[in-house]
Amino acid sequence: MSNSKVNSAKGRRYTAKEKADIIAYVDKVNEEKGRGGQSAASKKFKISPLTISSWIRSGAGGGSATVSAGGAAVAGPIGKKLSKLQALHDQIARTEKELAKLKAQFNSLKSAL
Repeated sequence: MSNSKVNSAKGRRYTAKEKADIIAYVDKVNEEKGRGGQSAASKKFKISPLTISSWIRSGAGGGSATVSAGGAAVAGPIGKKLSKLQALHDQIARTEKELAKLKAQFNSLKSAL
């Protein structure tokens, strides 16, 4: 197989400014509609939603990035919402674990009656 065939499968490369503009568009749509920014950007700029998602996670384009509890960088207002959701999820998980302990104690005392 020749080198030209291997290289042709790589796809288009985007500059940091192009990435930033696309991520800004995603954030704008998400602010206006609450969601759907990636899909809208994918259709408008003819880019895979997975590519856009990858840029957002990596903080590509120099946008404001927030680090989620899992360590992945998420850009813009969506990142803030995801961070808050993650914190709430963690709090719920801790509370459910405590509730399970309390139920076990309750059932143990109840069976001792």
